[in-house]
Amino acid sequence: MTAAIFGVLIFLILIGVPIAYSMGLTAVIFFVVLGETDVLCMLPARMYSSTTAFTLLAIPFFILTGNLMNSGGITQRLFQFAHNLVGHLKGGLGHVVVVSAMIFAGMTGAAVAEAAAIGTVGLEGMTQKGYDRTFATSIIASASTIGPVIPPSIPLVIYGSITGTSVGRLFLGGFLPGLLMGAVLMLIVYIYATKRNYPWEKRATFMELLRSTWRAASAILTPVIIIGGMVTGIFTPTEASICASVYALVLTMFIFKEVSLKDMSRICWETLEASIRVLFIISAAGIFGWLLIHQQVPAAVIKGLLSLSSKTWVILLVINIILLTLGCFMEGIAVILLTVPIFMPVVTQLGIDPVHFGLIITLNSMLGLLTPPVGMVLYTMASVGKVPVTALTYELRWQLAALAFVLFLVTYVPMISTLVPNLLMGAAG
Repeated sequence: MTAAIFGVLIFLILIGVPIAYSMGLTAVIFFVVLGETDVLCMLPARMYSSTTAFTLLAIPFFILTGNLMNSGGITQRLFQFAHNLVGHLKGGLGHVVVVSAMIFAGMTGAAVAEAAAIGTVGLEGMTQKGYDRTFATSIIASASTIGPVIPPSIPLVIYGSITGTSVGRLFLGGFLPGLLMGAVLMLIVYIYATKRNYPWEKRATFMELLRSTWRAASAILTPVIIIGGMVTGIFTPTEASICASVYALVLTMFIFKEVSLKDMSRICWETLEASIRVLFIISAAGIFGWLLIHQQVPAAVIKGLLSLSSKTWVILLVINIILLTLGCFMEGIAVILLTVPIFMPVVTQLGIDPVHFGLIITLNSMLGLLTPPVGMVLYTMASVGKVPVTALTYELRWQLAALAFVLFLVTYVPMISTLVPNLLMGAAG
């Protein structure tokens, strides 16, 4: 039955049915086939209950924060700060893009939003300086995947809601993996710049760096507010997202005065659309997960994985292969919603820290954003950069290899994910 369920799901995805409809339709088909038609009247209630967790309220507010920052000229200030900080390195603007993505990650929590924001600022600047357009597009695409790893992170909010893991610990756990992602991408930029003789910028003076730091400081405070408030216990992740959005509103509308009341209707509508897309996938995953539990699929998966090997590293390798494969065909949030309820019992039985596994699954979903045929960031940046998807995919090969190396480190060196939360919040009980 497990094979049949996933066979129908994959078939629906392959013929072009959107992932949310695929999961919901698969559940309906199998409940009808199994003669459980009385269950169908409960599906709307099940879909609704899947989206009512208090933690999930953080999603629209983090999306709103990112949209406000994108619309308020914050990206330009952050880009200039990064330019003065690392622009003098070989491959200057490539490093600027990566550092901007790492800073911007502390505000959006979504890779596609980050790709769009940085892409509009960084792409033309790089091409005007003589960078190959495909390379410029590829480095922006790969750097944008840092967004959901460095907090705040919409995927980690969803993972925490499903598993009951502290979102604060998950956010803190994302810092070191996110920094590693940035470091390996900057190494790739340096290698390409050396090989292709890409230019670098004049070193900024101390006063220029100081001025750009001052102009960007108010924006950089956003992640400090979010993380600081949660670590000190001042507010929950959901309350942190509300505080961040209020701070972004005050910053962009009243201090920088780059967002008007007229702009707010568009920003709110974009936030509403993005939130509905995410929450609809969550609601569809709720009824699909109900089907899996009804058919005892998690128990079958546990038995199957543990029969492969008793060694944790082997099982983690298999899980990574499954996640990477699914990421080629499904959007990242859908992969998390589909696989976490199945793999979590295995992870618990093996004694793997849930924060550690949360970062493993998030990194896998980020790699999936860059791989065809369903990589959302891949197609977004191909459109923004006006380059063929095939050429962009080929140019991304070394960035993907570098990010896969980070995934390997995070998978087999748990301390990378657990060190910061354990230091700041104490060891998990």
